[in-house]
Amino acid sequence: MLLNIASKLVNIIDVMTEALGKLIAWLTLVMVLLTFTIVVLRYGFNLGWVAMQESVLYFHGVVFMLGAGYTLKHDGHVRVDIFYQRFSVKQKAWVNLIGGLTLLLPVCIFILFISIDYVLAAWQVLERSSEAGGLPLVYVNKTLILALAITLICQGIAEVLRNFLVISNPHVQSEQGS
Repeated sequence: MLLNIASKLVNIIDVMTEALGKLIAWLTLVMVLLTFTIVVLRYGFNLGWVAMQESVLYFHGVVFMLGAGYTLKHDGHVRVDIFYQRFSVKQKAWVNLIGGLTLLLPVCIFILFISIDYVLAAWQVLERSSEAGGLPLVYVNKTLILALAITLICQGIAEVLRNFLVISNPHVQSEQGS
């Protein structure tokens, strides 16, 4: 029963992460087109707006901060895998489970709690860009820190549970190369 609940929770988190990842993929396209437009306007027509340039920075923030959970789900983060690549499925699951519980989740929880006051302070004053003509949404941009922590915590929980399910499955082979 507990394994069934864990499996359902993993699936729910994975579906949410996939949906967010697909949205971010489209935002990446928008960011590229916006950057292209900025370059054409600046060098082709000698036009430029600070808000337009800052919006590209905001898009970068969205892509990287909200895309971290998607990248984790697809095992796309940097890994030094001198030994890991030779591990069996269960050995990899143990490494991922221990790493998730001792590194990923504690760091994400720390980021979440340490940044709450920082983000709330930005919201209290509705922090704006210090540049003339800049975007008045710095407080929204800073909220991405909390979103990063929350999405990584959710996906981290899914990864921990997924690895626990692999470890507890007697049908998964323990030999190398399985």
